[in-house]
This record gives sequence, C-alpha cells and structure tokens, in this order.
Amino acid sequence: MQWSLILLKCVFFSTETDRNQKYHLIKDKKSWQKAQIYCRENHTDLISGMKQLQDARSANVLNSMGNETHVHFGLFRDAWKWSDGSSFSFRHWHKGFNNQQPKRGQCAMFKFNDKGRWRNEDCTAKKHFICYDVTLIKENKTWEDALYYCRDHYHDLVTITNMDDQRWIQEKIKNASTDYVWMGLHYACTLDFWFWVSDEVVRYKNWAKGEPMDDCDMSGAMETGGGHQWFKRNDDEMLNFICSKK
Repeated sequence: MQWSLILLKCVFFSTETDRNQKYHLIKDKKSWQKAQIYCRENHTDLISGMKQLQDARSANVLNSMGNETHVHFGLFRDAWKWSDGSSFSFRHWHKGFNNQQPKRGQCAMFKFNDKGRWRNEDCTAKKHFICYDVTLIKENKTWEDALYYCRDHYHDLVTITNMDDQRWIQEKIKNASTDYVWMGLHYACTLDFWFWVSDEVVRYKNWAKGEPMDDCDMSGAMETGGGHQWFKRNDDEMLNFICSKK
C-alpha cells in the first residue's frame, strides 16, 4: 500500500458562497481511503502539501473544529507521501511517536488544539476530513472572457506556483473538451514579462520545449494530454479553463 498526507473533514454546502470555497469541511466520518475517494469524486482531492496546510483559509476551517477529537490528515505509509502522490519531507510528529516502526495500514491524523502535531492510527478508523477544490469549466471562452467568468462566479483563473499545484490541476483537466485549458498566466507585451493574474511571481515553470516565444496578445494554457506542459496561446482562442476558489 502507498501512503499519503491528507487533512480530513467535509461539509455539504447549500449556498452559492459556500460552494465557491476552496476547502470543504465534511461532517461525515470516513476511513482514510473512503475520504480520499469522496474528495476525488466530489471535489479535487484531500488537502495535501505544506502550502495548503499553512493556508490561512484551511486554518479557519480547522479552527471551526474547536476541541474536537483527532482528525486524519492523510499521511499514509509505505513511503510517506501526500494524497496527490507528491513527495514528502516535512515532519511534525508528536513527541514520542516513532514513525520508523513498520506499521502497515497506518494513516496520519492530528488535533488542532495539540499544535497540529501528527499521530498515527489505523487507516480504517473513521475521522473527519477536508477536501480542497478547483473547478474545470467545460465552456469554450477566450482568455479574457474566462478571466471575467472566474472572477464573477468563483475567485480567479488558476495560479500554479509549484509542482503540487501542477499535479492537482493536471488531474482536474483530464475531462476537458479542448486540447488546452486556460490558466491565469498572461504576457504583458509592453513590459515584456509573464505574470499570474493573482499577482504571484512566476517562479515555477512547466513550459514545453521552445515555449514561450514571447508575443503580444498571448496567455498561458496547459495541454490536457501528453505531459500537461504549458503553451502560449492566442488570447482569442476558445478553450476550457480552470477557476480557483476563494
């Protein structure tokens, strides 16, 4: 069995505002495996990676648990990995926890008021869990129209700042109806640089070989097949797109 790191708890939302949230607290208690399946079928995945763990929005969700019992957060073992399959290096184990023991079928959990320190428990134990969300919009729009759509209905066109983000998005776009999907990556012709519309600096890059040959009226799109690399596309092309949630 492969292991992964997740935060576990979800909620069934009814209002438009709640549906647009990125992190979802699920009140049903499930085993780790069933929680992962639930999140992948209904959202994007179990919460994964230090960026999401340290996100103030996920902290707000965790704060709402108060003094509740321990919750799974998804570290499951053969090699410790995140639920999305990315590598794992950061440790925050509780004192006295010996994660070197060859315990099979174990998943990680924590209690928020225990300073978030990690413990292990059998993966079949039913705990709360947290899902996160980005949304594939299977409508064909120009880059600018896609940007306005995301800002009107969700939060923004998606930003990809690291390999974890890349993996999550490329899983989400497998059901796209176009060969590429728009991201929130745009080229400023007059200033001669690429930027994310969320104001994030373009540090992580996944351009295809030879891309980009900078030109005006161009934005970044991810291919829905192959290596899911980035390509520059003319802003007027009609593509599916990915929205991030608040």
